[in-house]
Amino acid sequence: MSPLAFPDAERLVVDHLKNRPELAGTVVDNRPPPGFDGTQKAVLVSRVGGAWVDDLHLDQPLIDLEVYGPDKTAAHTVALAARAAVLTLTGTTYGGAAVTDVAEADGPRWLPDHHRPAGNRYLSTVRVSVRPA
Repeated sequence: MSPLAFPDAERLVVDHLKNRPELAGTVVDNRPPPGFDGTQKAVLVSRVGGAWVDDLHLDQPLIDLEVYGPDKTAAHTVALAARAAVLTLTGTTYGGAAVTDVAEADGPRWLPDHHRPAGNRYLSTVRVSVRPA
């Protein structure tokens, strides 16, 4: 039996969102850019848990989307665009792995960032079901 080759769930989501026209002009990555203070339009992607389901042969990572903007309204607008865009991952492939489902675990919620007091942040969580190559 060959070992499983799990895809990088963060990069999968980052690469998908970076190419979405509705997020043009928004930084999308799994780490903040240099000098980031939370006032730029940004979507920061982080795997925060999830599990391998052996019976289904699926990895089901939980992915947080930390969304920032220059003000609360702009951050909310970007959060809604990212929310819709991440749901379009279902049916796509990434490095031979297939995304079989995306389900929202927790929709966008206002969550001030105490490390970036000038920032305006919304946070949401999705569960991505991925069948490894």
